[in-house]
Amino acid sequence: MNERASRRKGGGRAGRREARGTPAAATAPFIERKIPYFEMLDEESLALIEHNADRLLAEIGIDFLDDPEVLDLFREAGADVNGTRVRFPAGMCRQIIRATAPAEYVQHARNPERNVTIGGKRTVLAPAYGSPFVHDLDKGRRYATIEDFRNFVKLTYLSPGLHHAGGTVCEPVDLPVNKRHYDMVYSHFKYSDKPLMGSVTHWRRAQDTVDMAKIVFGDEFVDQNCVLTSLINVNSPLVFDATMLGSLKVYARNNQSTVVSPFILAGAMSPVTVAGTVTQILAEAMAGMALTQLIRPGCPVIFGTFAAAVSMATGAPTFGTPEPSMVIYAAAALARRLGVPFRSGGGLCGSKLPDAQAAYEAANTLQTSALAGVNFMLHTSGWLEGGLAMGYEKFIMDCDQANMIRVLLSGMDLSENGQAMAAFEEVGPGKHFLGSAHTLSNFETAFYRSSVADNNSYEQWSAEGGLDTAQRANKIWKKMLADYEEPALDPAIDEALLAFMAEQKASFADRDY
Repeated sequence: MNERASRRKGGGRAGRREARGTPAAATAPFIERKIPYFEMLDEESLALIEHNADRLLAEIGIDFLDDPEVLDLFREAGADVNGTRVRFPAGMCRQIIRATAPAEYVQHARNPERNVTIGGKRTVLAPAYGSPFVHDLDKGRRYATIEDFRNFVKLTYLSPGLHHAGGTVCEPVDLPVNKRHYDMVYSHFKYSDKPLMGSVTHWRRAQDTVDMAKIVFGDEFVDQNCVLTSLINVNSPLVFDATMLGSLKVYARNNQSTVVSPFILAGAMSPVTVAGTVTQILAEAMAGMALTQLIRPGCPVIFGTFAAAVSMATGAPTFGTPEPSMVIYAAAALARRLGVPFRSGGGLCGSKLPDAQAAYEAANTLQTSALAGVNFMLHTSGWLEGGLAMGYEKFIMDCDQANMIRVLLSGMDLSENGQAMAAFEEVGPGKHFLGSAHTLSNFETAFYRSSVADNNSYEQWSAEGGLDTAQRANKIWKKMLADYEEPALDPAIDEALLAFMAEQKASFADRDY
């Protein structure tokens, strides 16, 4: 029974209530895109941005801090290195990337049925990442704990619109900073069988992630296959810091994917114009992607972006506005020209609550990303407060949008059934289609049915409690967690993971950095 059909179980109000509270059934492991990309810029405009990015790399350059090995790699490849500043001859980074970086790759999950293909005409959706706080209607805003982390791993596992478990779905601040990565990675392997992201806050934590993955998949398999995709943020403008470089090197050496992603609040960390911001994004991303290929040619890498705008009145970040959408459209086209997968987007918003602002800002970014051709969409669900909080109700609301993205990108059905000529022949002029044979044979799957929206009459809505969207979402996530069942994990692997964690944690003292 498919997702929509499952919502038809039961009848009337009771059936609708049951459908809203029932976790959706499993669907495809990723979305196959069947509609064209939305192209904002023509060939001449894209070539101009590429030219300007080459000038930026050659004339101004990028700083790579506290990593002589990286500087040596660039120097040997033909770049001009002066202190920590690296300047690249025009076209150098593009040539390195095009020579060996794969256009698409498979990231393996511990359940092979959950493997995802990242790149090409495919879209993979992952939850939000990195929030130190969580929010729900019952307890409000509070610091995240490992229990919250596990909850969001479980909710992601149960959500068919999300194909990837993500990484730091929230920051469990009740655990020591230097040891919490063990519990986070373990939780992903224990409570989900979807692919995951690794730790990047220190090179040793990245290596621990790889070592834990080897326990699950085996050493040789990890060396020859991608089982981790991890986020490497550029310290914009035009700086890679030692922390990110250390983690990038670990993952690249081990043939694991990195998302090289400039983190930009336009107007503060890039110029105030869209073209200037995209130029900087392209230059920063190319430099980092070229580095991965110098470390291990052929290792998978993703062209990433995170671009919001700052308010010129307050300096605060804003989301869901037109300019970041234009950045995404342009960067997506540039990634296709470069021949690598593209990451951006998500359910971004600045709202503190799962309210109207949260919904429309998130929808604007999600739909832009879908139309632009994002391959790996981080922050798809749960993002609140500019990323400072992971919202339980917001997570459910965004997952509803994620399900809609699948329908949109699947395109129009032009089969014989989709053309519906038999329905016209049966009904004719002046009659309705509700009772036609074509409608009756398609009503289970006809049109998207939201899990959180209410389209009943006022009287029906009132009789069911008069709940708003966030209140309905509150009931859904609670029922999902109550009904959760762990995916099977080999007891020997589980025991080995726990033993590795215990040994490593005992080998050094707790620290809060």
